[in-house]
Formats: sequence, structure tokens, C-alpha cells
Amino acid sequence: MAFEPPQRLVRALGETAPSGDDWLEKLPELAQQAVDLRELTAERVQVPGGRSSLVVLVRRADGTPAVLKLAPRRARPESERAALAHWGGRGAVQLVEAAAGEGVLVLERLHPDVSVRSLPEAKALLEAAGALRRLWVEPPGDHAFETVAERTGRQAAAMRGGGAEVASLVSVALDARDELLAAPPEVRLLHGTFRQSKVLAGDRVPWLAVGPDPVVGECAFDLARLVRDRVEDLIATPSGASTTRRRVKRLAESLEVDQERLRGWTLFRAVESGVRALRVGRPRDAELLLEFAGWL
Repeated sequence: MAFEPPQRLVRALGETAPSGDDWLEKLPELAQQAVDLRELTAERVQVPGGRSSLVVLVRRADGTPAVLKLAPRRARPESERAALAHWGGRGAVQLVEAAAGEGVLVLERLHPDVSVRSLPEAKALLEAAGALRRLWVEPPGDHAFETVAERTGRQAAAMRGGGAEVASLVSVALDARDELLAAPPEVRLLHGTFRQSKVLAGDRVPWLAVGPDPVVGECAFDLARLVRDRVEDLIATPSGASTTRRRVKRLAESLEVDQERLRGWTLFRAVESGVRALRVGRPRDAELLLEFAGWL
């Protein structure tokens, strides 16, 4: 079959691809090689799919349904492999097979078209938070995962070049980061890019997380991305600001996370995402994110 990358993947990787990167061009060939090497039968490419990897629904040689995932090196697939192996299927999709260094993962098959985002908002937040809690474990002692301080340090450097129109919000966000990192760090393995669409229906467990970009640090950092889920709906309602503040309080209390630390990381992550959206030419996304950040 043809392993044509979905347009969402093409657009997303095009925004961040370094000069001379030809991974997307080689992707159909890489996918075919991965299928042949593992004696898999490809059923279809998942569409619209993700923003950092190609996902192919496959069957293993014994007929068991599975998922083949291919990602470029800059998406840190080996870090994902290590996190999934450490979780061992607890709260997250089960790693079936992964060859280190290839950027190829074989995962258990979930229901790719059914995420918690399909549930009513209150129920979706509850189920998503429950899945996230199960991931917060101590990292392996010899881990090589990026820390929250390291990741946000890179992000902070990029934010400083955001331009005059966002300078005041960037300043507030950077001050919040400095204050948050001044305390002794909590050390937990985090999903790193958690949101409702990253929680899919399964058979082994009702809901399981997928697609981590793991990082080690405090739980409030991980929860912060969930606060702004469905941001377009929040912005569209007159009560969006008050709803956001209630959401911060409710999520902090339900997962026993400090409310002010959650608010601070939510602010930082929203501003960082907004500035990045401006930088890559997505002004509408940037407008939504920066307005949301202003409520915090």
C-alpha cells in the first residue's frame, strides 16, 4: 500500500523542519521497510493522524491488531520508547516492540478514532485527569529524559524573540517560570504533551494515554496543558475567563496539585505556544492562546 503522510503531519513538520531535512520525502520508503522487516500487514494510514509521526494500523504475523508508528529524530521517539517501557501499559498504550535508534514503535491497537474529547466536557476532563494521574511515577534511576527546567529553558530563549506585541505577556510568563523553578524540583515522569486528544479508548483499560513527549519534573507542569483544552470553546463564551479559573481550581484539587503552581505553568505554556504559533505563521491560533493566557 502507499504510505502517504497525512496533510496535518506535512504541515506540522514543515513548520519545524531544519534545512536539508528529507525525512518526509523518505517516509513512504521507511514505512514499507518497517512493515516488511516485522512481517506486518498494513491496513491503513491513520488520518488525520498526529503532528509529529506517521501512524499506520497494522496486523502482526499472528493476526493481532497493532499500530506502527514512525517519527523523525527531532520528535524524540527513543524518549517515547523509554517512557512507554517504564510505564509498562499502566495508564498508557502498551509498547509491543521497538528497535532503538530507528524511530519505529509497534504499539497495542487502541480505538484511534475515539478519544475522551468525544465525551461531554466535564466527563472528558475527569477521565483525562484519571489517566494522567496513573502516569506520574518515579522515573528510572538511570534515565536520560529531559527535565522541565531544560525544556522550558529552550522555550524561554525562543520566547524572548517574540516581538514587541507580545513582550509584556512574555515577561510575565518568564517571571512565572523563574519563580516556579526556584523551589526544589518534584521528580516525576510526565507525559509532556498531555491533552484530551491524547487519551484513546482501549479494550484492556477504558482510557489510555498515547503520544508522550516525556519530561521529568513536577506534576503541575503536565496538568497545565489540560487546563486549556478546547480553548476555542472557552474563548467563544462570555464566561470563558471565569470558567478557566474554575477549571484550574477543580483540576488542582482533584489531582492534589498546588493551584498557584498550576496557574503559573498554565500561563507559561499558553504564552510559549502562542508565541510559537506567531513565529510559524498561525496568527489565529496565537490570538486564541494569548487571549487565554491573559485571563490567568
